[in-house]
Amino acid sequence: MNNEFNRVNRRNFLKTIGLAGLGAGFASKVKADSNEPNAAAEKQQAQTPQVPTRKFGKTGQDVSALSLGAIQLVDNQVILTTYWDTAYGYTGGNSEQCIGKFLAARPEMRKKLFIVTKASHAGNAREADERLQESLKRMNTDYVDVFYGVHGLDSISQLTPDYKTWAENAKKQGRIRGFGFSTHKNMAASLTAAAKLGWVDAILTTYNVHMMKDAEMQKAVDACYKAGVALTAMKTQMFKVEKDEEQKLIEHFTAKGFTPGQAKLKAVLEDERIPAVTVGMNSVAHINENVGAVLDKAKLAQDDKDTLAAYASETCTGYCAGCANICDAAVPDAPYTSDIMRSLMYHNSYGDSKLARQVFTKIPAEVRARLLTTDYRLAEERCPQRMPIARLVRQAVEKLA
Repeated sequence: MNNEFNRVNRRNFLKTIGLAGLGAGFASKVKADSNEPNAAAEKQQAQTPQVPTRKFGKTGQDVSALSLGAIQLVDNQVILTTYWDTAYGYTGGNSEQCIGKFLAARPEMRKKLFIVTKASHAGNAREADERLQESLKRMNTDYVDVFYGVHGLDSISQLTPDYKTWAENAKKQGRIRGFGFSTHKNMAASLTAAAKLGWVDAILTTYNVHMMKDAEMQKAVDACYKAGVALTAMKTQMFKVEKDEEQKLIEHFTAKGFTPGQAKLKAVLEDERIPAVTVGMNSVAHINENVGAVLDKAKLAQDDKDTLAAYASETCTGYCAGCANICDAAVPDAPYTSDIMRSLMYHNSYGDSKLARQVFTKIPAEVRARLLTTDYRLAEERCPQRMPIARLVRQAVEKLA
């Protein structure tokens, strides 16, 4: 395959086929009368390439392999993927309200969309129900396809019997079609336990080239796959890590016609146990890169996989794998090490200082006050990633406090 041809398909396909043909815009860009004849636009939209679909675990539903991480939908956002991921707390509710405006203008689109939302900050089933009721009102829909009743699960013990009863009733009532949780911490243990419960339908979990080399995570992903628990991968792409190592990726994949981000995305999607990945696509550049990678049918070659594996190993000291049970137990006076690392990731790797500060400031003030005087030596000794935790905590305090 010619490299120049690859670059058009994988990087610049939006420019090639034109934004105008990619579907309807959101919010104020959508006409209130969805029945207005527009044969030319419909014909053009029918010819638009669509993101491929996959079976979503035991739900049996077909979903787009690429999910729009709808932290904030924007005007002129395109509809290439029908799997939309949002949450009660995203942008203070604006994310869900934007979806609601879209569905108010085009109610016929609801049956074509796979909408997922999360019960942000809910501490129990009752609070999760309250979040769901508000989310449904905001989004102008009677149901969601998957509801993550625990948004940010740390331990499977959070899924109490009350959650099971509530989830079963909500399904019978038709308000949710599937129930699950999202998790940034202790992923392997949580996934393994969830696969045994029998009533968890889906999980949103961190999974990327770094996590692929973790044997326990691999066992957990396999357990979920066999149990029909659908996994959507997040945090699939990392940016602005060690400069020299990132440059190696750039040089290797540029020669292949990929960007490093596209290669990392393809590596996850080539795992048949992962039905979908969710990524933020708040700009044309991100849409261009991510959708181009998904539409391209070329598989990663063995040298591509070897390059990514080497990159993951060489950069592990800069990547927190979320095994909070290890570092938190090692630092009982400040059991928030993984949260600090995640906030620093948002700041350094994604350039999102606002989200980084939101995560960092959730740490109790009295704990934040002693972060620089806490002894992290035991946590560093036990860290599987060999991360320089003390130095990174200091960096987080300097940037985010």
